[in-house]
Amino acid sequence: MTSLFSVKGKNALITGASSGIGAEIALALANAGANVLLLARREELLQEQQKRIQTACPQSNVAILTTDLTQCKNDSDWQTIHQQFREKIGEIDILCNVAGINLRQPWDEITADTWQQTIDINLSIPFFLARQLVPKMIDNGWGKIINIASLQSMRAFPNSMPYGASKGGVMQLTRAMAEAWSRNGISVNAIAPGFFPTELTAPVFNDTQRAQKLAEQTSCKRNGELKDLHGISVFLASPASDYITGQTLFIDGGFTAS
Repeated sequence: MTSLFSVKGKNALITGASSGIGAEIALALANAGANVLLLARREELLQEQQKRIQTACPQSNVAILTTDLTQCKNDSDWQTIHQQFREKIGEIDILCNVAGINLRQPWDEITADTWQQTIDINLSIPFFLARQLVPKMIDNGWGKIINIASLQSMRAFPNSMPYGASKGGVMQLTRAMAEAWSRNGISVNAIAPGFFPTELTAPVFNDTQRAQKLAEQTSCKRNGELKDLHGISVFLASPASDYITGQTLFIDGGFTAS
């Protein structure tokens, strides 16, 4: 069973890894034996996470890459960033598309630019990044892609129209990726987190009454803790989930079941 849930020696790339869910997934995979490449825009925070993971998982190689994937505009840009991955950690076996944005604008304040920014970061980049890495996974006959969906993949929340549209798209993109690539040994699944304390959800958790009300709406009667994501992350990245693909798993304490 230990080997079934092991990612020892695998190379994992985690976007949005400077904080929150991305950083926690990176910690979980490193603890399970993976070498991890943390990618985000904020170098100081990446360095903090690198030190944190190296301390907790001294057996893992932990590298960082400070970059803004929204600047990848064409195939040449994606090839350049791929070469940087190789130089930092080698070919990628496990891709975790975690970076995301929610500007929380009322519908009448959304502009063409803010709409496109949300779609680009939450939906377009996961596809183009995966497409760049998939050929090598196909050559190896094995790979794992983990996308981050949302409660809003299935239901609407106020002031989040572009975010909800993008996360609905992530759920369908996950299915489409699985249909295209799983015949080559690549599993593609998504995690849909409930309410976890992150930078993205700070407006929720800064309101104590609102956070408590959401906790009461879950079957577990509490909001998520980042450590609740460890098990599902390792499971979806490891051989234990090789016959699971195209699925979105809601890690929400039963919010969507209540």
